[in-house]
Amino acid sequence: MKVFFTFLLFSILLSGCGYRPSSHHAKQVVGEKVSTQILISMQDPENTVLIKDAVNKAVVTRFRSSLVDEKDAQTHLRIAISKIQFSPLQYNLEGYIVTYRTHITLQILRTREDVAQTYISKGVYDFAIEPNAIISDQARFLAIQQSAQKAIDSFIAAVASQGAMIKEKK
Repeated sequence: MKVFFTFLLFSILLSGCGYRPSSHHAKQVVGEKVSTQILISMQDPENTVLIKDAVNKAVVTRFRSSLVDEKDAQTHLRIAISKIQFSPLQYNLEGYIVTYRTHITLQILRTREDVAQTYISKGVYDFAIEPNAIISDQARFLAIQQSAQKAIDSFIAAVASQGAMIKEKK
């Protein structure tokens, strides 16, 4: 009997606290239908495809919105790669680089109902390589994809906080 009342009290407390996931707040800002456009980087065109896939996946999984054409969208996201940089992070005893850090900076323009807002999102990803080796294409692609995903997560957090602020003002 004591366990039942404890469970009942816990359920009432959780249901009354008003918790909403960040996707709920972000969806208030972007809406149900979203279109994306990735500007192709002339210095790194092959990585643009990786970033496009990561953005589309985030729109569907994190915003819980539908991907549509720009003419049908409530919100349009235009993403440009501002910077991709690889920097040594760790050296072994012989002085060879064994760990790199990938920095990526994305510039995201969010347009909804003639209101545009620009976000600068940054992501980093650390990865190891064999001593005295060069970065393979596969490792490079994975590092760019992972750091881009973190930059997109940063953007989603910014949008979710805007959605929470909208909720508080109402």
